[in-house]
Amino acid sequence: MRLCLRIFLLVLLCRVVSSAESAHDPLDGFDAFVSDVLKEWNVPGMAIGIVQSNKTIYAKGFGYRDLKQKLPVTTNTLFAIGSTTKAFTCVMLGILVDEGKLDWDKPIRNYIPEFRLQDPHATELTTARDLVTHRTGLPRHDFVWYNNTSISRRELMQRLPYLEPNHAFREKYQYNNLMYVVAGHLIETVTGQSWEENVRQRIFGPLGITNSNFSVRDSQSNDNFALPYQEQKGIVKRIPFRNIDLVGPAGAINSTVHEMLPWLMLNLNKGRLGDRSIINASTLADIHSPQMTMGDTLGRPETSQPVYCMGWTIATHRGHRRLAHGGGIDGFVTQVMLLPDDGVGMVIFGNLDGITPCGLVAKEAMARLLNLPPEESYAEALAKRKKAKEADKEAGANKNLNRKSGTQPSHPLSEYAGEFDHPGYGALKVALKEEKLEAQLNGMIVPLEHWHYDVFNSVEGLTDKILENHKFNFVTDADGNVSTVAVNLEAAVDPIQFKRQVDSRLFDTNYLVRFVGEFDLSGHTLAISVAGSGLTLSITGEPTFQLVPKLDGSFAVKDHTDFALKFISNAENRVTAVQVQRPGGVVLAARKT
Repeated sequence: MRLCLRIFLLVLLCRVVSSAESAHDPLDGFDAFVSDVLKEWNVPGMAIGIVQSNKTIYAKGFGYRDLKQKLPVTTNTLFAIGSTTKAFTCVMLGILVDEGKLDWDKPIRNYIPEFRLQDPHATELTTARDLVTHRTGLPRHDFVWYNNTSISRRELMQRLPYLEPNHAFREKYQYNNLMYVVAGHLIETVTGQSWEENVRQRIFGPLGITNSNFSVRDSQSNDNFALPYQEQKGIVKRIPFRNIDLVGPAGAINSTVHEMLPWLMLNLNKGRLGDRSIINASTLADIHSPQMTMGDTLGRPETSQPVYCMGWTIATHRGHRRLAHGGGIDGFVTQVMLLPDDGVGMVIFGNLDGITPCGLVAKEAMARLLNLPPEESYAEALAKRKKAKEADKEAGANKNLNRKSGTQPSHPLSEYAGEFDHPGYGALKVALKEEKLEAQLNGMIVPLEHWHYDVFNSVEGLTDKILENHKFNFVTDADGNVSTVAVNLEAAVDPIQFKRQVDSRLFDTNYLVRFVGEFDLSGHTLAISVAGSGLTLSITGEPTFQLVPKLDGSFAVKDHTDFALKFISNAENRVTAVQVQRPGGVVLAARKT
């Protein structure tokens, strides 16, 4: 009897211990950890969602979506998810692959004949798989699209042939948002519907996502959205929203923790949510599989070198297969992580520009959920942050070390003003305002300070900091005109050369008629006429020559560019003569009629 009682008590004790163990929450204390992160990194707000074994096990908001109004972050607060949008674009492409409307490995020109890159080899061979794995040979060239709200995705694609590659096709991984724009345009071309409408109908709808959107303009019409912030010299300041509608397929989705959870489950459940299949399991497995080595050196021994998939990176972290991707756009950072072999997925949002804690928080959550020792990388990241701030301060103090003192511009400031153009990057305008130059690119206006010689620097302290401390190198041509401005907008290639544009009036027939007439040159008659949208020159006994406008308002003689005509006007603005400029000097021809 006593033996039976002892056995009964032992079984009961084991059940109590087992019950206590099962009741243990691996995320116990995680809230306090996240709160500390917000304080240590000056993050206004953060939102976190975690799923495991097809269940939501964690969903919380921390801090503020609006610091001034003290409005809290919730699981329904909209954040810009940045480049984690790319995975949605890849799934949309995969759906079209499933339907037989697209092949990952057929050239894009099969679907979009006008697709071109500067490299003719890449033009002919680039596939949808190449677009989304960053291996076309083209570096980022982000200033082509950054802040650009005036062109279409097709027009952006048409600029690609004018962008310089820096590696051979499929030679090297180079992150490129422009190729995802082409991927979005491919979706639009194949389906006849916009990328946005495809994602809304084919992904958002089946997943029950109703509050997410594709533009920060739409977010601001919602009653629960996070504001973007940036840390400037230790002070967190609100910054403007960045409209990136043009490159939507690369990074424009705005979403919430609540609505990202079914997206995590879809990716963990081989393309299914509940009983509904969104994408074939084999297609999603292809999207999740290694495609292009990234070339990263090994950072820490517990993490293998990452390889790019399609909209994801894959690596082994602490013995566990990990799919992940970050997203960052002005004032927002996102980290999405999947542990497919463990059935775990998580999303972390933050509303502070350029922060790293989202990834660190994901690693901490992973360690807790999988009962791993605490992460060591967090303390290292804090130390690196401190050193980075010290380095920034040192760099600022030494800003002028490479500046040549005692120099002056070679032209009056007014001669640097004008319209410059690059066929890929578009228009760059330089204006003279209150005896100072300012440049404008894609609506971003930056004052310029003289740096040295004919180089000007975009000043610091701007609301929009993306163009701060860029050097504008003005170049003078053989005629003494400021003809080009070179700006280092893509570090992987030579500075981008913006060519000065000729006065548009010199192509306007209504303006050109003022030059029409006959001029006497030492007994020879020079007859100036309008033909089409330009001027022609006729001399008795000679063929008719076309005149080509030049930067200084004169006209070169086509096919004889060492000769030029410069028209002279009187006080009443009537053309009275023409200077004939030739290699041996200048002669004057007076108007006859």
